Amino acid sequence: MTEPIASITLPPATDATKEGAWLQSSLQVWLDREFIPESINSDIAQRAAQIYTRQRMEGENDLGSLVIAIVTEMQAFNFQESFFGEFTIANAVSDLILESLGIDNRCCGN
Repeated sequence: MTEPIASITLPPATDATKEGAWLQSSLQVWLDREFIPESINSDIAQRAAQIYTRQRMEGENDLGSLVIAIVTEMQAFNFQESFFGEFTIANAVSDLILESLGIDNRCCGN
C-alpha cells in the first residue's frame, strides 16, 4: 500500500505582501521562460500573487490549500490570450515555493 504524501506547512507569514511581491516576480519570470514572453503573463502573475497574499494574510500555511485556492480562484481569470491555465499556474506557484524552501520537488529525487 502506498503512503499518502505528507502535507507541507509553510512558516507563518511575517510579511505576506513581500512574499506576494516575490511570487509575482518569480512567477512572471517562470511564465516568460516556460513558453514565450507575453504581456498577459504579467496579469497572470499579478492575479496569482494577489490570491496567494490574501490567503497568507488570512493565516493559510498549508501549501496544498494554497494551491487549491489558486486553482479555484484562477478559474475566473480569462486565459484566452495565454497558453497557460489555472492548473499550470497553481503547480508553478507550488514549485517556486518549494524551490525557495530548498525542497526537492522532482519525482523520486531525480
